[in-house]
Amino acid sequence: MADLTYQPKAYRKDGGDTSVIASGGVLDIESGGAFKLAGTAISATAAELNAACDLSAQKMTCASGFKGTGTICESSVVKQGGIIKTEILIDLTDAKSMTTDLDIIGHTGVSYIGQITEALNGTLLFGQVTCLETPATGVTTIDFYSATEDTGAFDAGVSSLDEVVMLTGSAWTAAVTHVMFTNLPAANKYMYLASGAAGTTGTYSAGRFLLEFWGV
Repeated sequence: MADLTYQPKAYRKDGGDTSVIASGGVLDIESGGAFKLAGTAISATAAELNAACDLSAQKMTCASGFKGTGTICESSVVKQGGIIKTEILIDLTDAKSMTTDLDIIGHTGVSYIGQITEALNGTLLFGQVTCLETPATGVTTIDFYSATEDTGAFDAGVSSLDEVVMLTGSAWTAAVTHVMFTNLPAANKYMYLASGAAGTTGTYSAGRFLLEFWGV
């Protein structure tokens, strides 16, 4: 005969010291209650616990003006131990370059790709960029800059900003080779892509880059 004993959602297993929350059960700590581990209360709100587990907030903001319909500009910042790694993945599709050397690449208006801050990214010690897909139908010689201002706009000269060149590029082609940045962005600086040579106005149909930074 089947055992018809009622099995609650939470119960003491075998009458011992192990408590079980059955499948579908919920541990609900009411107001004034606390969850304790080894006698120590863990004081965290649900929002704090969710934030600690959800790393989607650990990223930088790319200016909306940089991106056309198909443009990707996404970032990730992860701290492991004492090391902070920042990654920025860019797909230039539908972004545009203009004819003048050192014009900022983007789509319309302000076109920075992210801001480095000590609070989020740490103090940068090393950085590199990898071309994952060869740029096409826009200027293929692309330079990387950091600047104090967040106002650098598409089709404006990056040299009009208080800028520092991170890397003077040549015509990029897809390769597994990482290219080291010659200058790293200082704290609170904004990063831009700029045409590294004069060329024809073009809307990119391809071109992918991965920027990586390590900080502490």
